[in-house]
Amino acid sequence: MPKSSGENRSKEKFMANPIERHDTAAWRADIKELKAESKVPIPTEESVLLAKEWVDTNALS
Repeated sequence: MPKSSGENRSKEKFMANPIERHDTAAWRADIKELKAESKVPIPTEESVLLAKEWVDTNALS
């Protein structure tokens, strides 16, 4: 049986909201520098160590 248009609008509204949270993303770490040509951010060594520590403690093993 086809869904009503009200159900579709609700789904479309829900799907429009992003799921990811950029405020906790790894790329938001302390940036030491940007690569000249590509503008890729290079994190500080401390940020890399904190990220590794987080991964190691939250690993699924």
